[in-house]
Amino acid sequence: MADDPNTVNTTRSLADKIEWLIQNRWPAGSRPPKNNLEAAAVISEATGEDLSSTTIWKLRTGRSDNPQLKTLKALAKFFGVPIGYFGDDEGAEATADQVTASSLIGESGLNREALRALAEMSDGGRQIVANFIISAARLERGQRHGGHDA
Repeated sequence: MADDPNTVNTTRSLADKIEWLIQNRWPAGSRPPKNNLEAAAVISEATGEDLSSTTIWKLRTGRSDNPQLKTLKALAKFFGVPIGYFGDDEGAEATADQVTASSLIGESGLNREALRALAEMSDGGRQIVANFIISAARLERGQRHGGHDA
């Protein structure tokens, strides 16, 4: 399948989703974990569900993509996301998009005022902004991956 330069692959694996949560939705006021052992300990303490560092490692690296429901419930509770976030269907992707959008509000200049301004723009104006965002993301990915667009 040829890549369309105007589209972005938004389907994320379970590992991608969990890693994103750890990097972007770690509770405010808590120091982000230095390793999987710390992550497992903090999540276990906060949720009462015993998670091992091996479980966290397997989930983060994609070596496990079918965890127990109790593990997903603990992650959902800890990160404040609906359990549907971890699914692999269109509904799960929409939920993941909503979680991402809500996390961005107030960060990096994407605040309610910016969202209101976006909502007030014409369809053409919003498309220009969307194209700019996609282009900027590709540029950043290319810089992170040694000049190769990922």
